Amino acid sequence: MQAAGVPASALEATVAAVDRGDFRAAEATIATALSQPALPAAQREALLFERERMRRIRLDFTLDRDAALAQLRRSIPDLDEAEFDAWDRAGLVERMDIDGEPRYFKRAIPNLYRLNAGAAARRAPPVKPFSAGPFESLHPHHAEVLAAAADGATSVAPRRLRVTQSLVVDADAVPAGETVRAWIPYPRAIDGQQEDIRLLATVPAGGQLAPEGALQRTAYMERTAEAGKPTGFSVEYELTVYARRFDIDPQRVQSTPDDPALAPYLAEQPPHIVFTPALRAFSAQVVGDETRPYEIARRLFEAVDRIPWAGAREYSTLSNISDHALHAGHADCGQQTLLLMALLRLNGIPARWQSGWVYSDDAVGHDTMHDWGWLYLAPYGWVPMDVTTGQLASDDPAQRWFYLGGLDAYRIAFNDGISQEFVPAKHHFRSETVDSQRGEAEWRGGNLYFDQWDYRFEWQMLPTGNDAAKTGANHNNTTVGETRG
Repeated sequence: MQAAGVPASALEATVAAVDRGDFRAAEATIATALSQPALPAAQREALLFERERMRRIRLDFTLDRDAALAQLRRSIPDLDEAEFDAWDRAGLVERMDIDGEPRYFKRAIPNLYRLNAGAAARRAPPVKPFSAGPFESLHPHHAEVLAAAADGATSVAPRRLRVTQSLVVDADAVPAGETVRAWIPYPRAIDGQQEDIRLLATVPAGGQLAPEGALQRTAYMERTAEAGKPTGFSVEYELTVYARRFDIDPQRVQSTPDDPALAPYLAEQPPHIVFTPALRAFSAQVVGDETRPYEIARRLFEAVDRIPWAGAREYSTLSNISDHALHAGHADCGQQTLLLMALLRLNGIPARWQSGWVYSDDAVGHDTMHDWGWLYLAPYGWVPMDVTTGQLASDDPAQRWFYLGGLDAYRIAFNDGISQEFVPAKHHFRSETVDSQRGEAEWRGGNLYFDQWDYRFEWQMLPTGNDAAKTGANHNNTTVGETRG
C-alpha cells in the first residue's frame, strides 16, 4: 500500500485508526499532520491515501443493519432477528463498525451462504448454484496435461486464443475536452508459459505497450472526453498459452540454495507480506517439527487451501492482506496466495506472485480474474502453485496435487509482481494498489475509481483442426470487484 517506507508517527496511528473503523480520529490526525508545512512529501501522500482509503471502505460497506436484514429476507423470508444476530456475532456476516455504527459489506449476504451451510439450506427456491472457477473440479484437461508430460516435458497442451479487453469510462465522469488516460493489462512473454504474443489493435490506435520487463505490463492509451458520451479504450491480441507440469519427487527436493537472486523472494514485502507474531504462530502450528522443504510446502498449501473462499473487499482498502486472510475466516484467491507466499518465505522457501485471467473452452464459457503464484524448490527451480483451486478430488496423487507444481493451459498472466509501477507511470492513486487485472484510468483531476468505469474481457479460443472457435465474455455490470477467483 502507499504507506510503505514512510516515517511512522502520525501515519502509523492513522492506518491503525482506519483499520479499526475510527474514521473520525483518523481524519483528525490527517488534518493536523497535513497542516504542517514541513511534512515530508512521501508522508503527505500516504496520509492522503488513508483519507481515500476511508472513502473506498465506505463504498464497500454500504449496508446498515436494516438493509442487510432486508437483503437476507429476500432469500430467507422467515428469518428472525435473533438468527441474524447469531450469525453476526459469529463473524459470518462481514461487518465493520465505522465510528460506532455497524456497516455491513455489500457482499456479506452472498458470502454468508458460502460460509454457513445452515444459512445456505434456508434459502427459498429457486436457488442458483455457487459459481466456481473453470478448473476447480477434476476435468479431462488435467488428465490431458499429465499424459502429455509423462515424458518429462514441463510445457504441454498449448492453446491459442484471441483476447479483446476494454475499459469504458462513464459519460461525463470527466469534463468534456479533458484527456482521459487508461491502462489495460497486457501479457508478458514467458518462455514455456505464454508465447507468440501478437498485438492486433488498440482503440484508439497507437496504444503504447509497456516493455517486456514490466512486471505489471499494460497497454496505455489516451482519449479526449466528449460531453454525454462514454470514453472507450480497448486492446486486442493473440497468444499461445501452455499448461505447466513439474513431476516433483519429494525425496529429491533440497534446501533453498544460498543464491542472492532468490533473496527478494524470501524477504518480507510490507505492507502485505510481513512475518507478524500471528503468522509465525500459525506457521509453527502447521509445520511443527517438519524440516523437509517439499513437505513443509505441502503442509502450508493444505492449511491455506482449507480457508473457505468468499468474495473480498477491494485490496486497496486492506492494510495487510496476508494478515487479513489469516484472521478473516475466509479469503479470495489473491488473499490466499499472499498468505501462502508469506508462510513459504517465513519457512525459507522462495515464493513469488502471478495473476491474470482464467477462462475455459466449454459450453459455459466461464471466466474470471484470478491470482496464483510460484515457489522455488531445488533442484527443480521455480514451479507453479494455485492454492485457491487447491487440491482436486482424486485418489490419484498426481491429480490431487496437480496445482502444487502444475497449471492448466487456460490462464493468461498479466502480472509477475504486486504493487509494481506502470509504464508510463500513473499520476494519481491507483484503484487497485496491489494487482492489475481490470485496468486503471485517470485524468488530470484525479483517479477514476471502479464506480466510474466499466470493463469487459472477451476471449475466443482459436480453432484447431475442424473444431469451431469458442467465445466468452465477462462484463462488470454485475461483477465488478466480485469476480476475482
